[in-house]
Amino acid sequence: MPPETTHTGTFSIDDRIAAPLRYFPVEVPAGTSALRVRLSYQGNPAAPVDLGIFGPGGFRGWSGGERDSFVIAELGSTPGYLTGPVTPGEWQVAVGLHLVPADGLPYTVTAQPLAVTGDALTRELAAHAAVDPLSGAALAGTAPPATGTASTAAVLALPPAPAARPARRPLPAPDGLTWLAGDLHAHTVHSDGVMSVAELAAHAAERGLDFVAVTDHNTVSHHACLGQLSARYAVTLLPGQEVTTELGHAGVLGDTGWIDFRTPAASWLTAAEAGGGLMSVNHPFAGPHSWVHPMPRKPPLLEVWHWSWLDLSWTTPLSWWQAWDSSAIPVGGSDWHRPGSDAPLGTPTTWVACADASVAGVLDGLRAGRVSISGSRDGAVLLRDGGELVAAGADGLVLAGPQGPVRRVTGDLVRLPGAPGYHRLLTITGTTVALTP
Repeated sequence: MPPETTHTGTFSIDDRIAAPLRYFPVEVPAGTSALRVRLSYQGNPAAPVDLGIFGPGGFRGWSGGERDSFVIAELGSTPGYLTGPVTPGEWQVAVGLHLVPADGLPYTVTAQPLAVTGDALTRELAAHAAVDPLSGAALAGTAPPATGTASTAAVLALPPAPAARPARRPLPAPDGLTWLAGDLHAHTVHSDGVMSVAELAAHAAERGLDFVAVTDHNTVSHHACLGQLSARYAVTLLPGQEVTTELGHAGVLGDTGWIDFRTPAASWLTAAEAGGGLMSVNHPFAGPHSWVHPMPRKPPLLEVWHWSWLDLSWTTPLSWWQAWDSSAIPVGGSDWHRPGSDAPLGTPTTWVACADASVAGVLDGLRAGRVSISGSRDGAVLLRDGGELVAAGADGLVLAGPQGPVRRVTGDLVRLPGAPGYHRLLTITGTTVALTP
């Protein structure tokens, strides 16, 4: 077995100030079938140390503070890490620092190149929660075939597609378009969520969603399985990445390739556009995760409605939106991680008028600004249809425009004059129920 590389030391506050991302070299010899990395440290659980890795060819994975070990191999990798050949040469283990104690942060980084095959490799992969890159299923039980596809045992481990799902809401839409319900902000085990991508897709189908953007932090390891799982569960899984830094988070939607979070935020927008994707500023006002990156050009999307809008009578999100860029297309996201945390998947629901339910169809609808946001999939919705506003399921609510309340809504499906500017549906106490640009 090739020799293990070990780096030890103690990070200081000065180290964190000088360079919050630290790199530790690892020499990987030819003939390596897998690479195992472990990080140990004594710190504050509320401020975990981030972990990732770069190979000779660039980015190979990131798990932030969610994991203290991982394995990369050609047949599968720990979620958050890219499956593929373990190329010989110098690799760099990346360690990200946050809050370093006054007396320092002792650490040990170990990296072990492995030259194992067959069941020994499968056991190593299973020990580090590795998944098949195409199915997203856990690699456990029998060794996967040499082609790199999932074993029979792994395929059977996928949750079944729901036997029934809520019917799509028949909302009025312009000719040739259909309003699809979705969530543009969700996480899986590829970063800090608890669900596999398959479990997320099945859950979205159960909740009657047509699409979900899988936006794991600083990684694209989940992208390879999205097409197969979209077909299995009849839910469009949008490729996404939440580019995550201490100065704010951005949601990049589309198969753009990995966006380098180490570069200035302006470059994220350029890379997203070059890859045919869209970028959103996520939860722009969110305590220590609020957006403070300088942006010479504004991204086209803004996550106006996030679960952190704790009191829907507040107008803070609207004031931020109007001050930032009133022409930005508003979107919503639950920031789904796990049951009992944040908000339920699809809360809020982003509606997009689409020509079809493909990834391209959803992105085209977003790009054109054909969007609306409602507090839930089955609640009141305010849409634009041609030159009119349409209020669905909104009987008794108040229509409000940029200048305030306009009129009461009477009836379950009401067409109203389509005045310019953003409009909302409010309760009589001023709580926002739905929003349209």
